[in-house]
Amino acid sequence: MRRMTSRPAAPPLPAYRRKLFWVALLYFSEGLPLGVFYDIFPVYFRQQGVNLADIGLLSLLGLAWTVKFLWAPAIDWARHHRWWIAGANFGMAAVMALFAGSPGLGPWVWVAIGAFTMLSATNDIATDGYTIELLDKREYGMANGFRIGFYRVGMLTAGAVLMLSGWFGWTLAYLLGAAVFLLNGGVVLLAPREQPRARVAPGGAAREFRLLRDQPLWVGALALVLLGLLWPVLPPVARAAGWDGLNAVAGTWWFRGALPVGLMFAGAGLMVQAARGPRAELMREGPVFGAWVELLSRRGMLSVLLFILLFKLGDAAMGFMVKPFWVDSGFSSEKIGLVSVNVGLALSIAGGLVGGWYVDRAGIFKGLWVLGLWQALSNLGYALAAWYVPRVLPGADGIVHPVDVALHHQAAVYAASALESFTGGLGTGAFLAFLMAITHRAKATTEYAILSSIFAFSRAVAGWAGGIGAQEMGYAGYFFLTFWLSFPAYLLLPRVRRMLEHQDRNPI
Repeated sequence: MRRMTSRPAAPPLPAYRRKLFWVALLYFSEGLPLGVFYDIFPVYFRQQGVNLADIGLLSLLGLAWTVKFLWAPAIDWARHHRWWIAGANFGMAAVMALFAGSPGLGPWVWVAIGAFTMLSATNDIATDGYTIELLDKREYGMANGFRIGFYRVGMLTAGAVLMLSGWFGWTLAYLLGAAVFLLNGGVVLLAPREQPRARVAPGGAAREFRLLRDQPLWVGALALVLLGLLWPVLPPVARAAGWDGLNAVAGTWWFRGALPVGLMFAGAGLMVQAARGPRAELMREGPVFGAWVELLSRRGMLSVLLFILLFKLGDAAMGFMVKPFWVDSGFSSEKIGLVSVNVGLALSIAGGLVGGWYVDRAGIFKGLWVLGLWQALSNLGYALAAWYVPRVLPGADGIVHPVDVALHHQAAVYAASALESFTGGLGTGAFLAFLMAITHRAKATTEYAILSSIFAFSRAVAGWAGGIGAQEMGYAGYFFLTFWLSFPAYLLLPRVRRMLEHQDRNPI
């Protein structure tokens, strides 16, 4: 006789719809800062005549998203996620207002963008932790479709701000961006309260740092990571302070980029070694490093972390150079923003929803490799567009000015953008479901911050390398190279499959 098994009851529809509303709003709030960082800032700096290598270097300020796990436990312990989200949005509004009122570029720009990325990372921590606690596992597929779709709406709202900069100037555009951040912060305070949860016993952090003091590997790892994070600020500080000796090397690519990336990699390697050392078990209950020990103690997790680092590498390597490519092809700010809003918006939401639907039916593992292939196609689309569309020569002032781009050239770039929006949503749908599936619900905020930090690290490093690659190889050659960067992660899929099967047998 066939044994009957009952499926978990679906959540009540009105409650589920309310959840989806807040998921949509929260991830709009999370996507907007990334849109400002990846769409507005590169166009703004390219229009000011900043070279590609320096624009790529700005990507390293995104390393704040990489070390957000360091203050994620504080947010997890303090709770009140909605207040953290609101405060971060108010802070980002202040940075946008600063850009609106301060014409020209100077060393202050590095500090302002660094603060912006720190606030955005804090917003991410609180949003991800809140959402994981809000949703049941059976709701991940469709909810991730909404996450991706409205995350992209947030990013593409930055495209609307960019479009307005072409019509009314950068001052008004930045002020509008500040207003949107203020509105986000106010509305988020109306979201449902966080679920009550037993708080960690007091003194846990003090005990952990006492243990940390006696384990030099942890201390060394943390020091290297923080030094790598702060390193990109040195060149502008040296220029402002007139330190001639440091200025001599501060402009070299290896000093500005290779050294901080190397320091971060060295710190990460030491952290892995420390987390697997004989005394690491003492740190397991700690609020900061305990999540690292917990993650790395799972069988096969090191390979899974490497997979996370590589899965969207091709996409990340191309991303920071896309908008400078549009500028160098002669497109104006309003045209760049218009296409992103009108075409990219619908296709991003569609891609996220289709990706979530496919993952719900085919499973996370199949979704990763099938949708990952589609994701890689957008790189080929941009490579073809860059090969076909001619570059516009800079004017006498060294700046590329907008021109009347031929219709067939516009069509090529718009098609590449549409393909990137839709397939990017597909791949991200599977990727986010995978990250949520391997996260321990009891430590959701901290563990998800660690996993997403690893992805953010690859995005920041790839953006820096992209500036050098595009400048040396040209856009077409570099975009074609990034297509092949999408596939090293596939070598690790057997490990990923075993991890997912283990999680299904032993849910956490």
